[in-house]
Amino acid sequence: MPKVTKEAALKYHSSGKPGKIEVIPTKPHSTQTDLALAYSPGVAEPCLEIEKDPQTAYDYTSKGNLVAVISNGTAVLGLGDIGALAGKPVMEGKGLLFKIFAGIDVFDIEIDEKDPEKFIQTVKAIAPTFGGINLEDIKAPECFEIERRLKKELDIPVMHDDQHGTAIISSAALLNALDITGKDISKIKLVVNGAGASAIACTNLYMKFGVRKENVIMCDSKGVITTRRNDLNETKKCFAIDSDLVSLEQAIVGADVFLGLSKADILTKDMIRKMNDAPIVFALANPNPEISYEEAMDSRDDLIFATGRSDYPNQVNNVLGFPYIFRGALDVRATGINEEMKMAAAKAIAQLAKEPVPDVINTAYEIKRLYFGKEYIIPKPLDPRLLATVSIAVAKAAIESGEARKAISDWDAYEDRLVEKMGYSNTLIHRLTNLAKSDPKRVVYCEGNHINMIKAAIFSKKDGICYPILLGSEDRIRNIAKDNGLELDGVEIIDHRHISEDIRRARYAQKLSDNRSREGIRYQEAFEKMSDRNYFGMMMVETGDADAVITGIYSHYREFARTALEVIGLRPHFNHFAAMHIVQTKKGPYFLADTLINRWPDEDALKEIVKLTHDAVKYFATKPVMAMLSFSNYGSDDNGSPRSISNAIKYFHENYPEYEIDGEMQLNFAMNKDLRDKTFPFNSIKGKDVNTLIFPNLSSANISSKLLIELGIAGESIGPIQMGLRKPVHFTDIESSVRNIINLTTVAVVDAIANQGGWVDYQE
Repeated sequence: MPKVTKEAALKYHSSGKPGKIEVIPTKPHSTQTDLALAYSPGVAEPCLEIEKDPQTAYDYTSKGNLVAVISNGTAVLGLGDIGALAGKPVMEGKGLLFKIFAGIDVFDIEIDEKDPEKFIQTVKAIAPTFGGINLEDIKAPECFEIERRLKKELDIPVMHDDQHGTAIISSAALLNALDITGKDISKIKLVVNGAGASAIACTNLYMKFGVRKENVIMCDSKGVITTRRNDLNETKKCFAIDSDLVSLEQAIVGADVFLGLSKADILTKDMIRKMNDAPIVFALANPNPEISYEEAMDSRDDLIFATGRSDYPNQVNNVLGFPYIFRGALDVRATGINEEMKMAAAKAIAQLAKEPVPDVINTAYEIKRLYFGKEYIIPKPLDPRLLATVSIAVAKAAIESGEARKAISDWDAYEDRLVEKMGYSNTLIHRLTNLAKSDPKRVVYCEGNHINMIKAAIFSKKDGICYPILLGSEDRIRNIAKDNGLELDGVEIIDHRHISEDIRRARYAQKLSDNRSREGIRYQEAFEKMSDRNYFGMMMVETGDADAVITGIYSHYREFARTALEVIGLRPHFNHFAAMHIVQTKKGPYFLADTLINRWPDEDALKEIVKLTHDAVKYFATKPVMAMLSFSNYGSDDNGSPRSISNAIKYFHENYPEYEIDGEMQLNFAMNKDLRDKTFPFNSIKGKDVNTLIFPNLSSANISSKLLIELGIAGESIGPIQMGLRKPVHFTDIESSVRNIINLTTVAVVDAIANQGGWVDYQE
């Protein structure tokens, strides 16, 4: 990770608009009517409803999605008691994390008050504004009483994240570390160094999971906490043991787990060597751990090691928990955050680390392969699956434990709302995924020895999207999977060149020669073609041995397009096929065609591209509003592609009046309906937002789709989606990501489902 300098940090916080968060309107406010509804007189109506029933505040205000991050600045990060105002950048940062990870709005509130009773009363007085309260950076022992009182006296979720956030995340890490080492949580010896808020909360939660109190030794800055000491507060007395042990060095002998929440460099290699077999060390001091990663790993080979740092494996980071814990609590209008909810969050985080890691995570952290083991015991903070996984677990626990005021019955719909809220995907992709899961099909991955194809097959199988078939050498595929920590359970492998497939190749060759004998393909030539992965895979679909095929990650598109035409052929009444990309933007999905197949489509080809695209967009449950793009507008150029487009538009207006389509037009007029309607009031899509773009040639379409993605204007992309072949054969872009291949697999399965009923029905 790049070094963070003082200059860079100050510039980051001061450049542009100072600070890191802002408040923005969520309702229209451009007209007098809007303002009358937003304030006087319209605002009186929701006020009166809330007066009658306070719970309706969740319906008419932002309360249900608003959390207060509150601090008095007495224990800020590793900076100590720097005061309320100096702690504001941290509270703003916490607000930013709430927003980007869980879509939760935040007001950061810095209270200049150290007296616990006055602080409590201040928070209680402002609590009606919020759906939840995140206490932050308040020193111990005052923080214990402040949280206890506020949890008891308020009816909204209150959590001191410095205590419970670390407890929840480190509990998840502990559960998985113990799973790897095969140790029984009830029998481990735990040594805790540090006796502040985080250390106490962690130890208490560990005991909820099964650590026995008599197996815990806690140390503070003065050594082991024993009954012989007379300097202990009430919190520390709970963990005092009857022992002659004095120092950490003595306490750690024979320990199974070390938890450090203290200061840097107090743990040595010799201390770790004195621990039990397969020791677990969580060195969580911030910003520098109790022992450096390098020294710890040099101490012994059987160590599992975690820190709070992002530049080493196994980062115990509170951001894995608090955004999603509050998300789940807010969504069921919980009255608090109880032990059941915290334990559910920890279990969900632990389980997620055991799942196959999405390609987006490996890419984000520049890691070649990441899988459950000693160096990956908890998920990475950027894992988008955390939102749904943890939020749902917390919401369910709140309902089951009686903490919720609002029930959720349709958990699939709730998950869709969560994903849609954050934009990690979009409703279209989820709708397609749900359809694919309802009737999964057999999908052939022609380049079965490519790591991205292998991962896509595994994840698609696990998600219930398809029954995958990998083509290629079984030994090679299994070796690649093993080297990358992947399990191929449930994934079929076919070595299409192996002698064992001679009978199948012969059958496919006979079928191909029968179908194409009049084009000059004889049996022997067809048999030789079956050694090619694309011919073999497409013949599996042609003969019904599979339902769909994915290829293209190695091949040039003209090569597999030619093969597809030869083996599969075109849909009836069509002379061309095409490809479409779907790109998701903040304004919704856009459909772009033709992005792969037709270099310089003539008038007839353009007509067929429009028909294919129109049908495809309709199938994706979107009403197509189409613009045929050009460098010119409405006949301003009467040569080349503008003439072809103009003729095509005339054809559709005369023969397909139900099509909402116009052109030829430049992109800015297509995308800006106000500009279009003002400049060309005669246009036939007046007042409509275009969502489907038909390009005049392959170069412009392909470049545009990739430009949107690379500039970050588009989020997830699906495609290229093949349109016009008789059966589901889909082509990836060269070196497509795993996510893109999974998306395309989903489309291929949906295509196969539609193909069962025949494409005539689909068109109608």
